[in-house]
Amino acid sequence: MDTYSHGGIPNKSGRDPVLKDAKVLFIVGGPGSGKGTQCAKIVEKFGFCHLSSGDLLREEVASGSERGAKLKDVMARGELVSMDDVLQLMCDAMKKKISETKCFLIDGYPRELEQGTRFEKEIVPCVGVLYFDVSDETMTSRLLKRGETSGRVDDNEETIKKRLQTFHNQTKPVIDYYSQQDKVCKIPAEGSEKDIFAEVEKYVSSHKW
Repeated sequence: MDTYSHGGIPNKSGRDPVLKDAKVLFIVGGPGSGKGTQCAKIVEKFGFCHLSSGDLLREEVASGSERGAKLKDVMARGELVSMDDVLQLMCDAMKKKISETKCFLIDGYPRELEQGTRFEKEIVPCVGVLYFDVSDETMTSRLLKRGETSGRVDDNEETIKKRLQTFHNQTKPVIDYYSQQDKVCKIPAEGSEKDIFAEVEKYVSSHKW
């Protein structure tokens, strides 16, 4: 699970005008809630750009860039990647794609409230939040099943329990905050991929993109 520390404002001049027309959906859900699967379906159906903060960090490190080398050093020391760096990576990635699509899925973000409020202040306000609601039992079962073949060290019962607790503690304030703005669409995500996407499709189709 990616975590971030707090720092200064990455874009001191305010929001980047290049992204003024960008439309953003935050994608929120616990580990094993099916976010990645449903994001892939949204991309296929609606042509959105799918961005994951974790993927962007890994790609930047793998690129061998000067920024990637600094991020690699931070992570190698076991320190937290700053929220500034994560926001800047997302802003840069969006600017690269804005000529192809104005619609973005920001996956697994925000994990805590300040991540969301700073993104909206410094990049662009979100259109809404898709929250994939799944029981801890189902998420645990899915992750243990994935762990049989994934080789991921965090797909074990003890670590999963900690990840779920962290998710609940950090994400409840996010859901509460955006619910007050009537921006949260809670998707029951216990069923089949097809049934879940039917609800997702209904929500996405209800907006003007």
